[in-house]
Amino acid sequence: MSATETAIASAEAHSAHNYHPLPVVVASAEGAWMTDVEGRRYLDLLAGYSALNFGHGNRRLIDAAKAQLERVTLTSRAFHHDRFADFCTELAELCSMEMVLPMNTGAEAVETAVKTARKWGYRVKGVPDGMAKIIVASDNFHGRTTTIISFSTDPEARADYGPYTPGFEIVPYGDLTALREAMTENTVAVLIEPIQGEAGVLVPPAGYLPGVRELTRERNVLFIADEIQSGLGRTGKTFALEHEGVVPDMYVLGKALGGGVVPVSAVVSSADILGVFKPGEHGSTFGGNPLACAVALEVIAMLRTGEYQERAAELGDHLHRELGLLTGGGAVETVRGRGLWAGVDIAPALGTGREISERLMEERLLVKDTHGSTIRIAPPLVISKEDLDWGLDRLRTVLSA
Repeated sequence: MSATETAIASAEAHSAHNYHPLPVVVASAEGAWMTDVEGRRYLDLLAGYSALNFGHGNRRLIDAAKAQLERVTLTSRAFHHDRFADFCTELAELCSMEMVLPMNTGAEAVETAVKTARKWGYRVKGVPDGMAKIIVASDNFHGRTTTIISFSTDPEARADYGPYTPGFEIVPYGDLTALREAMTENTVAVLIEPIQGEAGVLVPPAGYLPGVRELTRERNVLFIADEIQSGLGRTGKTFALEHEGVVPDMYVLGKALGGGVVPVSAVVSSADILGVFKPGEHGSTFGGNPLACAVALEVIAMLRTGEYQERAAELGDHLHRELGLLTGGGAVETVRGRGLWAGVDIAPALGTGREISERLMEERLLVKDTHGSTIRIAPPLVISKEDLDWGLDRLRTVLSA
C-alpha cells in the first residue's frame, strides 16, 4: 500500500469513525498550501473551518507560541499569570465590550454563553427558577455537546443522544415574525449565527439581524452572536454583524482566535452580564492558559491593523464575482456568502458535494461538502489572488467535466 493508504487504514482501525475525511494525509503546510505524505501539494480552501484565517504556520503566531513555550504554558486559574490581563483587556477592547470569560473550544464557549444567559435571567431579569428559555434558529450549528445538540435540527447531530436538555425554542432562521411570537417573559436570550456556516453559508435577509437586535432590546432579552466561524476577519469585517451595524450583548468566539495553533475560545460581554459569575461557579483548567493567551494576543494585534479584514473584503468580492459566473451554465445552482466565505450549491446531476470534493482533491484543491450537494469555500485570508484564481480554475475544470 502507499503511504497514504497505510496511514488511512491505521486510522480506520484505531479511531472512532465520527468523521469521514477526504482521503488525503497531510504532513506539512504553509500559508494556503498543504503537502501530503506522498509529497503532493494541495491548495487549502477550507482553512480549518475558519480556524486558520491567518494561514498555516503563520510566522508571527508560531514565534509567539515558541516564545511562550519557553516560559510557562499552564498555571490553571488557581494562580494569576502575566499574559492573562493583557489578553482579556485587548480582546474586550477589540469587541468594544468590558469583560472576557476564556475557554478552549467553540462548544465550550457556547455552553458558557448558555449558562451565562440563564444565570443572568434568574439573577437580573427575575425569571422564575428553572423557567429560562433561549431561542435559537433552525439549521443552526453551535457545537456537539449534549446540551447543544438538544437544540439542533440536524438529525445526524442529534439522533440517539437523548434525553435532551430542555429550555430551548427553535424558530426559522431569518424569520422575525416567528422570533417575536416565540418570545415570552421567560425568554432570556436569542442565540444566533450571523451567517450559518454548517448549514451551507446561509446569509440572512437584509434587516433580519438589526431586527433581532431591536426585538431583544425591547423585550429585555440578551442577543448572543455566535461568531465562532463568521468572526475575526472572515467576512471582510472583524465581526459579521458589523455589515449591518449591529452590536450584540454577547460575542461567542473561537476557531481563528487561536490562529490554528492552539484551541482558544471566549465569551465577551458587559460587566453587568458576565458579572453574574462568582468564584467557583464556572471554569476550565486550560481556559485562558498562558500559551493560549500569548497566541490570541498576537491574533488580536494582527486584526487591529485591519489588513486581514480588507484582504477578505477585496478577495471576497473577486471570489463571489467569479463564482457568480458559474451560476448560469447549469453546473452551479446558487452561490451564497460574504467575504472569503462561500457556499456553492452544485447541480445534483453533477454529483453530491462529497463526490465533487473528491474530484477537486484529485485536482489538488481541498474543499468540504455539507448538506448534500453543497461545498464550502473558505480559504485562509492570506491566500494570494493568483492562488485563488488557480483554485477557481480547478473548480471550473471539475464542473465542466
